[in-house]
Amino acid sequence: MPDPVLPLPSLAETVERHGLNARKSLGQHFLLDPAVCERIARVAGDMAGRQAIEVGPGPGGLTRALLHGAAEHVTAIELDDRALAVMAELQGAFPGRLSVVHEDALKVDIEALVPAPRKIVANLPYNVGTPLLVGWLRKAAAFENMTLMFQQEVAERICAAPDTEPYGRLGVLAQWRCEAHFLLSLPPGAFKPPPKVWSAVVGLTPRPEDPGPALFGAMERLTAAAFGQRRKMLRGSLKPLGGAEALLEQAGIEGSRRAETLSVAEFDRLARLLLARDGK
Repeated sequence: MPDPVLPLPSLAETVERHGLNARKSLGQHFLLDPAVCERIARVAGDMAGRQAIEVGPGPGGLTRALLHGAAEHVTAIELDDRALAVMAELQGAFPGRLSVVHEDALKVDIEALVPAPRKIVANLPYNVGTPLLVGWLRKAAAFENMTLMFQQEVAERICAAPDTEPYGRLGVLAQWRCEAHFLLSLPPGAFKPPPKVWSAVVGLTPRPEDPGPALFGAMERLTAAAFGQRRKMLRGSLKPLGGAEALLEQAGIEGSRRAETLSVAEFDRLARLLLARDGK
């Protein structure tokens, strides 16, 4: 593992030196335990020859773990001005191995910015974790895998099985495009400041078939309607799409069922029929 060419302060010292008090408005909760950061980097799998992308590095704990590993290069996307000096220190300590993008990750086209093969490894800011994930799922074929930390409740929704309470739109989209695995949980005390809830790391490996933007769009419309009114039977919840009864009959799905009872494969069947019918 590459060692830094310059000595680095502890993560706690880094936070104090740069005035990096976590901001609620940015959804920040910092990981300051190097062992935890290294564990997250390890569960991302073999990084040799890969481009690692991190979002919201903050004081750089996970960034250090990735730089210590075998990744060919690390690209850190950071919106917070205060963290740029921290990233500059790491660039000096690991020459040529870290790029810093001072942008809102929701607006960054990672595929255009970073060459393949790419892996995303990130402790995501709580307030943008879900929209970031959905955006990456649209382009999942661009990534070898994604290792992402969320609030545990969100992680459970991503990995949930049909006919369980957490199962919903996010789980269908994630499991349709990727194999999703719950990797590890972290208590509030692992962070500074400690959040009110547990956090969890999810591993997402894209499935071989890329549905393309049209089919993904159809799946988004379908799941938004199906789970928009969970208590309704599908014949009612899918009414906004038009021709709900005919669509369900064509798919061989009873209109009296509710969205949470459908498997991902059944949603796939419906989405393909919806796209074939509407052509968009």
